[in-house]
Amino acid sequence: MRFTVLGPLGMESGQLPSAPKQRQLLALLLLHADTVVTVDDCVDELWGEQPPMSAHSTLQTYVMNLRKVLRTAKGGDRISTRERGYALRVEPGELDLDDFHRIAATGSEAFAAGRYPEAARLLRSALDMWRGPALVDVQVGSIVRARLEGLHEVRLAVHEERVEADLRVGRHRELLSELRVLVRRYPTHENLRAQLALALYRSGRITEALAALRQFRSTLAERFGLEPSRRLQGLEQAILRAEPALDLPVDRGPSHLLVS
Repeated sequence: MRFTVLGPLGMESGQLPSAPKQRQLLALLLLHADTVVTVDDCVDELWGEQPPMSAHSTLQTYVMNLRKVLRTAKGGDRISTRERGYALRVEPGELDLDDFHRIAATGSEAFAAGRYPEAARLLRSALDMWRGPALVDVQVGSIVRARLEGLHEVRLAVHEERVEADLRVGRHRELLSELRVLVRRYPTHENLRAQLALALYRSGRITEALAALRQFRSTLAERFGLEPSRRLQGLEQAILRAEPALDLPVDRGPSHLLVS
């Protein structure tokens, strides 16, 4: 069996349930694989604060139907009934989300050890597992929505670290287009802005690097009435002084000061 949640909901070797709430229940159980999801949480996810009187019996029907779907897909008995709820068993290598976390963690270990080319490759491999927003074709309730928001933050953090690894091996020119897109998407994200400024500086585009930092200062002031952090102010001063520490070799550069 193979389940996918990093994009559209998917299940290889089997037909997904067509009923929206059954798909929603499957998504909930997959996001909490091998963990008991209480009946109350299932009801809350599927129907919110005003569930129908028949919610518990309808949930039991949904679980029964999911079991049939999984058996038909030769997945065996995957959903177990516990005292407080239900748990979906997922074996190692069967869920793309688990693989993403595993590969990203290995990439982070390589980064921490200073093996930047390896880190960039692994982190890129982890990010390539995403085929769009997670569970993009599933209606979601409050529990899954909160989990997806957390996953979005994790994905962004992995993206930052992969960019940082690429900076440290001198891929600053290749990163410019990607970083511009990310900065437009996250205009108040400090680390991405710092990475863009550093990539521009190393590409010989000093005026654009300073302009990117000034734009960030204006955005922060307009939206929040705040100044950039000392780290970002320090980067701006370093660019103005053309400090050698900004140049390659990147493992001695200041980029490690820009990513927490």
